[in-house]
Amino acid sequence: MLAVTILGNNSALPAFDRHPTAQVVTLDEFLFLVDCGEGTQMQMAKYKIRRSKIQHIFISHLHGDHYFGLIGLITSMGLLGREQDLHLFAPAALHDIIQLQLKVADTHLPYPLHFHALEEKSLLVENDRFRVTCFPTSHRIPCWGFRFEQVKAPRRLLPEKAREHGIPAIFYDRLKWGENYQSKDGTLIQNDWVTEAAPRGKSYAYSADTCYDERLVPHINGVDLLYHEATYLKDLADRAANRFHCTTHQAATIALMGNVGRLLIGHFSSKYEKLDLFEQEAKEVFGNSQLAIEGVSYRV
Repeated sequence: MLAVTILGNNSALPAFDRHPTAQVVTLDEFLFLVDCGEGTQMQMAKYKIRRSKIQHIFISHLHGDHYFGLIGLITSMGLLGREQDLHLFAPAALHDIIQLQLKVADTHLPYPLHFHALEEKSLLVENDRFRVTCFPTSHRIPCWGFRFEQVKAPRRLLPEKAREHGIPAIFYDRLKWGENYQSKDGTLIQNDWVTEAAPRGKSYAYSADTCYDERLVPHINGVDLLYHEATYLKDLADRAANRFHCTTHQAATIALMGNVGRLLIGHFSSKYEKLDLFEQEAKEVFGNSQLAIEGVSYRV
């Protein structure tokens, strides 16, 4: 299962009960935090996101609306007794910022914090279940997008077949990952008797802040779900370009060129109270477009 939960969908200024950028990517039992604007941990509490399940945090760039909530979050993790490792992927300068914040507060984290500097397009994390890569976007300062992919999707369980062979429900998750089942009398139940082949692995791309740039297309090409910023409506294309941001039409054009399955738009300017026109304009170019709404989980 791959899904994205939006914690913050606004740009620099919190407004109209919208918060700076943050979202959680769920891939099976793994949770990834992508950006951490001010108020992120409060949004996590509100929407019942378990901090303890997050092992990887990805920060796209060092504008405050994308990381000002980070020091509070990692400090709270320590206060709550976290012991397991936490991996942070971010522009190199963030390492010194965090170390200074911890030093002046005389704070010592009770868990290992591993910092990984983003310096070039690369593979960040890979195992037998998922793969995460980064790619550059075109913003006013160095900025990165992230692509999440299932390496191995779970097999499709056939519950009636499993019951027929006397397999207890507690073993079903293990069946989905290809295990055979041995009954108490020693009979071996082959996995393919009670499951079907896994569907194609799902994928999600987070493009981060960017001006309109067709060089993004190869990096997001073919993903099932794309998040692309759309800070302004289409009539403010000049303002968007001057501020290294995008409009609704520009985000939708990238989605169309990239042959993606579905588009989420967010990072809305605080000059707009109502968002209806954002979705309407995006759909003029790419029909399968949606607003990224806070508190909503978008399943792929």
